[in-house]
Amino acid sequence: MATPAQPGFTTGDPPDGRTRHYGHFYGIDDVPTDRPLWIVLGNCQAEALRVVLDTVADAPFTSVRMPPVHELTPSDVAHLETLATRAQVLLAQPVRSGYRDLPIGTDDVAAHLPAGARVLRWPVFRYAGLFPFQAIVRDPADPSRDPPVVPYHDLRTVRAAALGLAETDDWDVPIDDETVRWIADRSLAELRRREGKDCDVTLSDAVTRHGAAAAHTINHPGNPVLIELATRILGVLDVPATPTDPGRTLLDSVHTPLDHRVLAELDPDASPTRDWTVHGGTVTADEVHRTQLRWYAEHPAVIDAAFDRHGDVLARLGATR
Repeated sequence: MATPAQPGFTTGDPPDGRTRHYGHFYGIDDVPTDRPLWIVLGNCQAEALRVVLDTVADAPFTSVRMPPVHELTPSDVAHLETLATRAQVLLAQPVRSGYRDLPIGTDDVAAHLPAGARVLRWPVFRYAGLFPFQAIVRDPADPSRDPPVVPYHDLRTVRAAALGLAETDDWDVPIDDETVRWIADRSLAELRRREGKDCDVTLSDAVTRHGAAAAHTINHPGNPVLIELATRILGVLDVPATPTDPGRTLLDSVHTPLDHRVLAELDPDASPTRDWTVHGGTVTADEVHRTQLRWYAEHPAVIDAAFDRHGDVLARLGATR
């Protein structure tokens, strides 16, 4: 294992903002040694989970902020491996070995843990129930490229693009209770499948009880779900502690509108919303639709990719090819 360089120190320059933000990870801040170290590995949900775990009063563990796996670079690998050699617990989403051609998968990192350390895998949250029109679609030309305005696709806009509708045409579609429930149920079934295949902790049975508070987007769980996940992790690890709300909304960058037809079936007491919230600002659904409709005209392969991946949902929404 290579000795990691400390960013900014090799040139004599002060650390940049990212390095400062992850100071413990990069070794410019000392990691406390008075309690066992737990590290949390995964996508953006990992840091949110770590924040909730950090609310435990008199916690018998310490944790450090780490970059999400999709932001790790080759120069970060040695820092991750060094941290792993000191950890007593690795809390990880199931990340495949060699992810992004780097040894940063769950098993890759676990190989550097000291003897006796524990590995606990928790699920990648994805739930379409509250947002039946929302989807993640990878651009075949550039899988890292997101559509404009928000990093999500609306299958109604995909349908409009496929049908050649104009920006001024009505782009909404009917959706009945049966379709709402069908999308929610199959989304939870997929989450259960992935839990059963790769995870030591389950979450799928707890999602619907939190209603509209369960998520902000299909892959950003709300605080109640994160608190429930943290509680279950502590239980599996036999830690007699209770996490609490951190006092701020986690994974707060994007909030999807909540359709009244969906809430009527899944959470009748919740209030519907018409607009997106993006980094604290308001963006209308029509603005997102028009901008992405123009983008699809420039990237038609994305429409094909959406039909390949979500054709069954698109068919339920009245779009076939």
